[in-house]
Amino acid sequence: MKQVTLDGITLALAGPVELDLKWVGQEELLQQLLAAWMVIDERDIPFNPRLVGKPGVGKTTLAYAAAKRLGQPVYLYQATMDTRPEDLIVTPVIGPDAKIQYAASSLVSAMLTGGVLILDEGNRMSEKAWASLAPLLDDRRYVESIVTGLRIPAKRDFRIVVTMNEDSSTFELPEYIHSRLQPQIYIDFPEADEELMILQENLPFADSGILGYVVEFLQRSHAADELYSVRDGINIARYALKMSAVGGTPAIDLLALSVERILGSEALTYLD
Repeated sequence: MKQVTLDGITLALAGPVELDLKWVGQEELLQQLLAAWMVIDERDIPFNPRLVGKPGVGKTTLAYAAAKRLGQPVYLYQATMDTRPEDLIVTPVIGPDAKIQYAASSLVSAMLTGGVLILDEGNRMSEKAWASLAPLLDDRRYVESIVTGLRIPAKRDFRIVVTMNEDSSTFELPEYIHSRLQPQIYIDFPEADEELMILQENLPFADSGILGYVVEFLQRSHAADELYSVRDGINIARYALKMSAVGGTPAIDLLALSVERILGSEALTYLD
């Protein structure tokens, strides 16, 4: 475990993540995110972009792919309604010798190593949690730890991106945070050809007929403004293939059952 000492206080750093994620299609969105992080002059600072879209459209995948494109370590923090300011920064823990040690969050670890932090589902956090990040998200680029009394600066290479779902189970962002999380990059459902490419990437062992059937189902549901995503489509095809392997029934004949088990009977409306 890596450690960093600031003003005599040692922080144990979290490790970066390695995820089996690949962004497929919509290269312009990747370019928009990379442009937001770019620094074009020594007096310039990067943006703190937010990726907004319905659940399952690939916001985290896009963030991870862009971060890997930079060649920097990638850190992930999953925000929740219970996230506290100290969870975001530094947490005291009891070490093996029964003494208090200080664990840096993945966010602070990214700041201190010049990595990229993906703050996932950021609009699930309360205003109190967001307030602790306000100085990080402007030209000050630091956070303050109440637990340790440290002011922790971010390295120049540090980047952050926030993903946000469009659903009702979230907090409204405070205006002073909203203005700091720019630009907003909106991710919509893919077109049919891109959706097929994503399915092929994630299910290379699946028959093209099954994947085509799933794409048609998803496209009908998108047209009806349903929230079914390509992630749901992957799960539908995968479950049908697994049931086929167990019982011997052709997977194509099990897709309706798979749709019902994955999404519920109301989703059957969008099948042939």
